[in-house]
Amino acid sequence: MQNNEGPNICRRNFIILIGKAAITLALPIRLPPQNLFKMKNEQNYEVIIIGGSYAGLAAAMALGRAARRVLVIDGRQPCNRQTPYSHNFITQDGVPPAIIAAKAREQVAMYDTVSFLTDDAEQAVKVPNGFEIGTKSGSRFTAQKLIFATGIADQFPAIEGMAASWGISVLHCPYCHGYEVKGQATGVLGNGDSGFDMVRMISHWTPNLTLFTNGKSTLTDQQASLLSRHQIDIETRPIEALQQQFGKISAIAFKDGTQKPIEVLYAKVDFVQHTDLPVSLGCALNASGYIQVDDLQKTSVPGIYACGDNSSRMRTVANAVATGTTAGMMLNKEMIEERFTE
Repeated sequence: MQNNEGPNICRRNFIILIGKAAITLALPIRLPPQNLFKMKNEQNYEVIIIGGSYAGLAAAMALGRAARRVLVIDGRQPCNRQTPYSHNFITQDGVPPAIIAAKAREQVAMYDTVSFLTDDAEQAVKVPNGFEIGTKSGSRFTAQKLIFATGIADQFPAIEGMAASWGISVLHCPYCHGYEVKGQATGVLGNGDSGFDMVRMISHWTPNLTLFTNGKSTLTDQQASLLSRHQIDIETRPIEALQQQFGKISAIAFKDGTQKPIEVLYAKVDFVQHTDLPVSLGCALNASGYIQVDDLQKTSVPGIYACGDNSSRMRTVANAVATGTTAGMMLNKEMIEERFTE
């Protein structure tokens, strides 16, 4: 096995790392006294941000720096919580995602007009002059504007071990994780045009590559010929499970009882919106299932913005931060312009 990892991940180090990340996520946010007081007494805000991972925190920082009264509601279950390291995010390359998020929360909390609530938003209705949000714990808050930074929920195929390995050795993005596994025995789970496109891309990171179609191939003859010409195997046997330990896969087990050794598997899985609250308020989704936004991160509903994975197929920490910052800045600009028309 060729080891090209940036930070080396042995099993012992990986377990220690995951333990540290879990402790970090469990720690309370260190908020200034003003924030703690406000959380107990204030119900009305200028902006409520639903979702407090990278996009939501970036939006909160932009709004906090604009001295807006902001409430961030977050259930603390980011989609990349299993991922050992974040990559391709300048200044934070190789840092565990939980560490990045914890530092971001600490920095945002320094802006005394930003409050945090660890809870799940479960209700959202339009009210005069804004919106009302109800949470799982029974709290209710109102705001003039909303930002959804709620992410997406991955829908895994019925393959044992896939969910446990997601973000560890089952990967979605070579730009995020490909360097650390380059040259290793790698598979792509896919079929047809999308499977062909993905395996063609991954071929730049490793010559040891197999396309797993998990059933009859829907590749065109030309696509199959091109893969064969580049020594990329096509495996059509239906998959039963991924053999894995602590999320590190070692083989793909087929339903016929046979196995094929593999160290890395790329997969593009289906998803749904993490919450249906945007749709319940009338926000349109595009054909791919993402919240429809314009270049300013505005949704189809006035007063509602969206940012991060829920509105972009560019699923990276860097993009989440960029779109969150844009949403916060543009929403603040909108509120300033509205005040000057009164």
